[in-house]
Amino acid sequence: MPEPSDDPEFFQAGARVGVLTSQPLDRLLDYKAPEGGCFRGAFVEVPLGPRKVLGVVWGPGAGDFDLAKLRAVIRVLDVAPMRDEMRNFLSKAADYTLTPMSSMLRLATRAPGLSDPPSMRKVLRLGSQTPDRMTDARERVLAVMEEFGGLSFTPKELSDMAGVTASVVKGLVKQGALIEVETPRDQPYPHLDPELPSKTLTDDQAAAAATLDETVKSGAYGTTLLKGVTGSGKTEVYLEAVAACLRAGRQALVLLPEIALTAEFLKRVEARFGATPAEWHSGATMTERRRVWRMVGQGAAQLVIGARSALFLPYRDLGLIIVDEEHDTSYKQEDGVLYNARDMAVLRAAMCSAQVVLASATPSLESWANAQAGKYRRLDLTSRFGASVLPEMRAVDMRNEALPSGTWISPTLRQAMQLRLERGEQSLLFLNRRGFAPVTICRACGTQVACDNCDARMVEHRFLKRLMCHQCGETKPVPTECPSCKVEGKMAPVGPGIERLGEEAAGLFPEARIAVLSSDLFASARALKSRIEEIAAGEADIILGTQLVAKGHNFPLLTLVGVIDADLGLQGSDLRAGERTFQLMRQVAGRAGRAERPGEALMQSFQPEHPVIRAILSGDEEEFWRAEAEQRRVAGVPPYGRMAGIVLSGPDLAQVFDLGNHLARNNGALVQVGAQLFGPAPAPIARIRGRHRVRLLIKADKGVALQDAISRWLAPVPLKGDLRLNVDIDPQNFF
Repeated sequence: MPEPSDDPEFFQAGARVGVLTSQPLDRLLDYKAPEGGCFRGAFVEVPLGPRKVLGVVWGPGAGDFDLAKLRAVIRVLDVAPMRDEMRNFLSKAADYTLTPMSSMLRLATRAPGLSDPPSMRKVLRLGSQTPDRMTDARERVLAVMEEFGGLSFTPKELSDMAGVTASVVKGLVKQGALIEVETPRDQPYPHLDPELPSKTLTDDQAAAAATLDETVKSGAYGTTLLKGVTGSGKTEVYLEAVAACLRAGRQALVLLPEIALTAEFLKRVEARFGATPAEWHSGATMTERRRVWRMVGQGAAQLVIGARSALFLPYRDLGLIIVDEEHDTSYKQEDGVLYNARDMAVLRAAMCSAQVVLASATPSLESWANAQAGKYRRLDLTSRFGASVLPEMRAVDMRNEALPSGTWISPTLRQAMQLRLERGEQSLLFLNRRGFAPVTICRACGTQVACDNCDARMVEHRFLKRLMCHQCGETKPVPTECPSCKVEGKMAPVGPGIERLGEEAAGLFPEARIAVLSSDLFASARALKSRIEEIAAGEADIILGTQLVAKGHNFPLLTLVGVIDADLGLQGSDLRAGERTFQLMRQVAGRAGRAERPGEALMQSFQPEHPVIRAILSGDEEEFWRAEAEQRRVAGVPPYGRMAGIVLSGPDLAQVFDLGNHLARNNGALVQVGAQLFGPAPAPIARIRGRHRVRLLIKADKGVALQDAISRWLAPVPLKGDLRLNVDIDPQNFF
């Protein structure tokens, strides 16, 4: 058969095609098109050695292998082909992040069962009968069904999640506690109606919504920074942009930084559009994830609510991306493919002529600077929605507080909490430290208990009765004797964690109902969401929380926020320390007074005169951003310069440093573009999971083609044995 001379849309049977697989290979593989031919972008199953692997037809084959000896594509999968826009997006994202294309394809195919043919399947739903005999195993199965709100499960999925055998599930079916139904594997999502009535908007909300409506109608690319004080109704505004997108017949995506936010958000979406949209995050079942992937590709899912990886779903016609709480650090993927979902959202929108809305009360300096430079449109919401007003913010100068040793709630904060209890209102204590105590020390010899696999101190988690490493997840029992000097009874927790704060609060307020919100304490995302709903309904008097409580939750009865250690984030050399502290404190304080009752935020600090603390209290956000921007501009660091982190790791420290020194000596490609190279030096956390870590840092001017220089610099470097090298463009963390 004649070879195609260009890049056709369709390849006849037997034609040479280049297939990108998700296997760790650095090139396309040539195959013969199957019987019936295949389109460019088709998802295919191909032979690779003795295995069958997933791939995508990327274009014509390279032609460097005898056509007669080529193996044929096994079959074309019955899913929508990957569109040119998606292929271009993956290529651009790979070039920007310096990620192999095989890794990008894995990110874009993270749904189980894609190679399964469409068919009917048996799924289980809750029945109306009660088992004649209840066992622990049966209780676990029914608890899973109830926890997931009546979602359907395959029998295997249900038995795996409940940790029971298949016979337990079958027994519940026989008893009528579960019912077995035949259903198509993947069904379209219910229709969302953008013409249903919306909430009445304030004047500035209506003006912002009208502007977003016009931008979405334009059908062109653009990015808008929607900045509004906490409680100003940003969600209602951008839901009107979603409505405009649905009216135009295009798909919309809303990214949320925290799974626990989805429950409340889904209720608001259902109230606005009359149906529940698609969900994509780690809390969704495997069955549901496959359905979302397939329906998005067919255009049968109008709206997706998801975590950062939802950006890589195969949208048929994506017209709008909302990045809620766009400043949140969880949008940066810190392992595998290192990308920032906020930046990738802008890239994807540019590739498919979509609009992006970056919503935040405390935007990232990058977004603020882009709005100042005119690259992004900016819309401001300056007042809270309805009767609520912004909380009064005050510092508690801890230097003037009479605080007994081993306690952390100041008399001033305690008095304010007592007042709320008497009024039937809620208080929130915020401490950004999980566990009971950050350090366990021997009072005899001074040894601090460290992880065996990492250079990190182990954190006591009293609820779990274990020490835990927050780097690798390793746990061990709390020792009764010192692992170093072997003295019994001298091990002591030092410093506060959220669990220890809970003990102190329970001692001060024995009658109060106390709820601790920390990601360590919930077995699943849905369990966490359920607890948050209970708290919002008033089933707690005092809430203790780590960083996740700052992320958009709405507690109507909450009128007091107490920040236990406002100075915590100001330590260290992170260039974003001030920005992150400012954002976190403003977000946490914004949880108070979101209904009719006025709120108050008290920040315990040993340095209330610090510029960041003063900026938080004054509320002059623009002045803070201007000062922060000027410092960054003078230093030539993001967003006014470029940075990249190189992390080398391996089991042999000498080998890792040898590689780092070799890179530092042969940095000609970086010197050519005027980039500076710092290091090698031990990473701040120098060992994780038994692997030694060494960092190099690259700094360059704003306009430098940094990725190209890094690629040329690293190209001749062989990685032998267990040595690993990771490139982090625009690093957010420096651990």
